[in-house]
Amino acid sequence: MTSTALPTSIDETEARLAERDYVPDRALATVIYLALRLQRPLFLEGEPGTGKTEVARTLAAMLGRPLIRLQCYEGLDLSGAAYEWDYPRQMMEIRLAERDASVTRESLATELFSERFLSQRPLLQAIDPKRAVPPVLLIDELDRADEPFEAFLLEVLAEFQITIPELGTVKAVQPPIVVLTSNRTREIHDAVKRRCLYHWTGFPTAARELEIVRRRVPGAGAELARQVVAFVQKLRGVELYKLPGIAETIDWTRALLELDAVVLDPEVIQHTLGVLLKYQDDIAAVQGSEALRLLEEARRIASDRVA
Repeated sequence: MTSTALPTSIDETEARLAERDYVPDRALATVIYLALRLQRPLFLEGEPGTGKTEVARTLAAMLGRPLIRLQCYEGLDLSGAAYEWDYPRQMMEIRLAERDASVTRESLATELFSERFLSQRPLLQAIDPKRAVPPVLLIDELDRADEPFEAFLLEVLAEFQITIPELGTVKAVQPPIVVLTSNRTREIHDAVKRRCLYHWTGFPTAARELEIVRRRVPGAGAELARQVVAFVQKLRGVELYKLPGIAETIDWTRALLELDAVVLDPEVIQHTLGVLLKYQDDIAAVQGSEALRLLEEARRIASDRVA
């Protein structure tokens, strides 16, 4: 059952996230709890596929709030992130006003730059003072945006407001819950980080990853789940271009389940590495004897856990 109230302790935060099948470690549960209680943006940085974006989705579901997502990309600007004036409608309004002698230039100028002609983008949607329920705002993969975009974010992150020169300042009545993520393809400016609570999301321990697999792929057998997690954990110790994240572990388990696999074997690994690894050089590095070595170690570790 969804409760819209904020959690009152770290233990409650951890438990309510787990109810939504998100398994945080204690440090992550702590920083999420503090971000909610202190009304501070949460900045999550780490490897791709380690559950950063899922934090925002889970919080929205957990608290019964809408999720507003701003997907960052190279070239993202104010019009794509915050607001844009509807120029075609403004031009139409000007043409109509030219036929009406009672309309003055002053009144027309005021009307043209009113909310009626303003197109809201994710940032402005999130702080709209007309909102009855503040949303969860996800600013995803900030490192993909250009550095100048970060300067615009400072006002939003510090004051939960946006200044529109033609209209004035729009400020949230109740601040949204803000989650920013970065895969660290470049460094994010300190000014952004200072306005946030920071957490590095690394790869999970074997025990935590196994619990995630059990929750996200409940149809997987216990032996298969143990072997998959052990194999992926060992695989992350190999020098690869892109290490598999939790998302890949879940996808691989689901794929193996579709193939009716009960345990890992060399053939099924050979045929499904493309689910787990996303670069041909990585697949080539793991195929053959390396995959057999990892499989043997995974079987041994999985057996030890049972014992």
